[in-house]
Amino acid sequence: MVTKELLINNVESVKKLFGGLDENTIIIENAFDVKINFINGSLSILGEEENAEKALRVIQKLLKISLKENLDVGKINYCIELAKDGNIDEIDSILEGVVAVTYRGKQVKCKTVGQKDYVEAIKKNTLTLCVGPAGTGKTYLAVALAVLAFKSKEVDKIILTRPAVEAGEKLGFLPGDLQSKVDPYLRPLYDALQEFFGMENYLKYIEKQAIEIAPLAYMRGRTLNNAFIILDEAQNTTNEQMKMFLTRMGEGSKMIVTGDLTQIDLPKEKTSGLKIATRILRNIDKIAIVELTAKDVVRHPLVMKIIKAYDNSEKK
Repeated sequence: MVTKELLINNVESVKKLFGGLDENTIIIENAFDVKINFINGSLSILGEEENAEKALRVIQKLLKISLKENLDVGKINYCIELAKDGNIDEIDSILEGVVAVTYRGKQVKCKTVGQKDYVEAIKKNTLTLCVGPAGTGKTYLAVALAVLAFKSKEVDKIILTRPAVEAGEKLGFLPGDLQSKVDPYLRPLYDALQEFFGMENYLKYIEKQAIEIAPLAYMRGRTLNNAFIILDEAQNTTNEQMKMFLTRMGEGSKMIVTGDLTQIDLPKEKTSGLKIATRILRNIDKIAIVELTAKDVVRHPLVMKIIKAYDNSEKK
């Protein structure tokens, strides 16, 4: 057993680190099987050498983060995961930089290394395919960058689309016309856009057709020029639909394709178009394929554990 010590002069940082009822330090103690104490400006960590050192590195990074933003369970668990893998220094690369700002002034930042790589891939490439589990920010970050490109006049239009696949329900039995039937599938896209534009501007751009949200079937036969185009839930496209969509790209456009290959709702005899595309489009210039994992989940920390449990079960 060894004791690692760290002098901390900033009392506010200590409060953020420990949490209201020491709940944050308890998470770190349990993760590394160490004991953490803070007395008279000195923080001590008692445990096995390797574990105490990793806990110390986590605390140092969290203190650095606390100077710029509030700590939450997600950030703490992410730092712990990086430390266990020996990659804790990677957290430094995501501390800087704002991806976008919402209508109410909230700064949107990458929260994981995977998210940072995803954002950089979108900026550098014409087509980006992103595969990852729920809660990794695939759609939200894509919409944030679409709004950024629109506001800076890099594109004239934002086009968001999803395949309207029946996931346990028959569309024909739902009330209303086709648009009202597919609206529930597109709701996450509405919500994200409204967060960045505000309701009034969102409705104005919808009316001017500067923003278009439509089922994937509506893309057939079109050439989409000077647009930022996002295909969400792409795991539910067939190979034919994916090819149709990708060949809609026109001059001055950028495309993002997102999906989760563990949540395919297609009939068993159909192969996901996203699965095929990520295989055959690798190593093509200006096309990036980004794979996010459970480590990039930024929802409730329990979501990460659920995803890992399902992954382990499927492997067995």
